[in-house]
Amino acid sequence: MSPEQVSVVPAPSRTWQSRPGTPRRMRRGLRGLVGVRAGRGFVAWQHRMTGQVVPSAALAAISLLVAAGMAAIPAWVPPATVLLVVLLGVFVLRRTAILALSVLLFAEVLALQLSGLVAFTPGQLIVQAVGVVVGVGFVTSRDRLGLQGAPSQLMLVDLRDRLAAHGRIPALPPGWQVDSVIRSAFGEAFSGDFLVARHSAAGQVLEIVLVDVTGKGQEAGVRSLLLSGAFGGLLGAMPSGEFLPAANTYLLAQDWSEGFATAVHLAVDLPTGHFRVSHAGHPPAVHLHAASGLVETLDGAGGPVLGVVAGGSFPVREGVLEPGDTVVLYTDGMVEVPGRDLDLGIDRLMGVAERIVATRRGGAEAVVAGVRAGENDDRALVLVRRD
Repeated sequence: MSPEQVSVVPAPSRTWQSRPGTPRRMRRGLRGLVGVRAGRGFVAWQHRMTGQVVPSAALAAISLLVAAGMAAIPAWVPPATVLLVVLLGVFVLRRTAILALSVLLFAEVLALQLSGLVAFTPGQLIVQAVGVVVGVGFVTSRDRLGLQGAPSQLMLVDLRDRLAAHGRIPALPPGWQVDSVIRSAFGEAFSGDFLVARHSAAGQVLEIVLVDVTGKGQEAGVRSLLLSGAFGGLLGAMPSGEFLPAANTYLLAQDWSEGFATAVHLAVDLPTGHFRVSHAGHPPAVHLHAASGLVETLDGAGGPVLGVVAGGSFPVREGVLEPGDTVVLYTDGMVEVPGRDLDLGIDRLMGVAERIVATRRGGAEAVVAGVRAGENDDRALVLVRRD
C-alpha cells in the first residue's frame, strides 16, 4: 500500500469547559469534608445531650412540683425552693441544659406572679435571679474547662493524689528513715512544692529531688503535676550527676513565660552512707552530725535555677551519713520571711532541726511546727536519717 492510500483518522478530541471558581470535584470534596466535620460535631453534641435527657427531665418535673407546691402549700414550699432546683441543676447539668431549666423556672415564676397564686416580693425575685445567674455562670465556666457535671471535680482530686504519689518514699533497708512534709499556702489542695523519690534497680541508691516551682497553691499545681511526672521519669534513669542538667533542658523546652523552678537533688548510697547533693537556685541542704553535734550547710557554689539558662553547671557536694546523722532538705517557704535576711531564716531552721531531730523529739512535722513559717507560701521539709 502506498503512502498516498493510507488515511489517517484523527483521534477524537475532548473539549474541556472551564468553570469559574473552584472545580466541581474540588467543590464536592470540600462539601464532603465540611459535611463530615459538621456530622461529627453533631454526633458529639448529640452524645453529650443524650446524657442530659434523664437529669433534665427529672429537674423539669421537680420544678413543676415546686411551682405547684408554692401555689398550694406556700407554708411548706417557700419561694426560696427555686434556688434549690437551680443548685441541683448546677451539680448535674451542662450549660445548654441549665439554660433551658432557667428559662422554665422563669416561666413558672412569671405565671405564678401574673395569676396571683403567689405574690413574690421584689427581694425574692432579685435573690432568685442572682442565684440563677451565678449557677449558669458556674456551669459555663466548668464547661469551658471540659468538665461535665459535679463528678468531674473528682478528676482534680485524682490529679492531687497523683502528685502526692510521686513523692512517696520507697521501702528502705533497716537503718534508714525518710520523713517528709509538704504544706500548701493557705491550706489549698495543690502546692508549688513537690517531692520525687526513686530507688535504684538494685536498691543500693536512694535519690530524692525536692522542687519549688514558680507560684504557689493552685496557680502552681498544674506545673507541679507536669514536672513531677517528668522528673520522676528522669530520676534513676541516668547517672545522678546528669539529672539537674537534664531537668533544666526539659524545663527550657517547655518555653513557659514563668516556667522556672528551684531544686535540690540528693543521692545516697545506702550501704555506705556516702551522699551527693547539688542545688539549682535552691536553699542549701543541712547536714546534722550526730557524733560531733556540728550543723553544716551544704551550699557549695550552687547552680542556676532550672528553666532560665541553657547549659548551666550544677556543682556537687559530697559527704557521708554516719549512724545518727541527718540531711535536711527544705524549700524557701520554710526560711523566707519578708523584710529579713534569708540567712537568718536558715539559722533558725538549723537550730530547730538540731533541737528536735538530734534529741529524737519528733520528725518533720515537729520541725515545721517549731519553725512557725507563715501560711502565705508553700512549705516543704524532708529529713533523711541514718540510724
